[in-house]
Amino acid sequence: MREIVWDTETTGIMPGDGHRIVEIGAVEMINRTITGRTFHTYLDPQRPMPKDAERVHGLSSDFLTGQPIFEQVIDDFLAFIGDAPLVAHNAAFDMEFLNWELKRAGMPIIPISRAIDTLEISRKANPGAKHTLDALCTRYGIDLSARTKHGALLDAELLARVYIELTGGRQIGFDLATGAAQEETEYERVSLAPRVHHASAEELAAHATFVAGLKDPLWLS
Repeated sequence: MREIVWDTETTGIMPGDGHRIVEIGAVEMINRTITGRTFHTYLDPQRPMPKDAERVHGLSSDFLTGQPIFEQVIDDFLAFIGDAPLVAHNAAFDMEFLNWELKRAGMPIIPISRAIDTLEISRKANPGAKHTLDALCTRYGIDLSARTKHGALLDAELLARVYIELTGGRQIGFDLATGAAQEETEYERVSLAPRVHHASAEELAAHATFVAGLKDPLWLS
């Protein structure tokens, strides 16, 4: 099964207030395995970057000016995600921004039914716990040392590892009765020839000496 784990960075909270996407990062997974294929781009929002948002992700107006605009990268992004489910943390936020940008570009929106929300999964699995990406990485022992600020691709990569843990780890739906019919895994089954063992002449002689020295063995009683 192919899934895309993705994240965005934006200029603010609400696209209806004129805020835009400034970064998209996405990671491909097949059968809960990260394949190494990614999509990443920065975007020129064609508007100033608020200082509050810049403090979160570190992306300044100076850096973003001259980056591609959304319309220039959307075809590549849509080709990358294909028809796969879209996994995100607080998926409603990312989907709202993506669909707002798609509507601005005169393109069809993506139905929310394609979204898988790891925030909701975590809330159901661990009620009462913290559910931020940092908290989930700490809970599952995932290294956070590279995350000094939010970044779409890095956060998508971390979320992919969190998603694996939230959905049961790498081995899912284990069933002995249908083992032969399981989907292909990242490991290949290797058949080894049986090992044949023969006692040497010295070992046979030592055994005979040992048996002869036994007093009243049970098999002779």
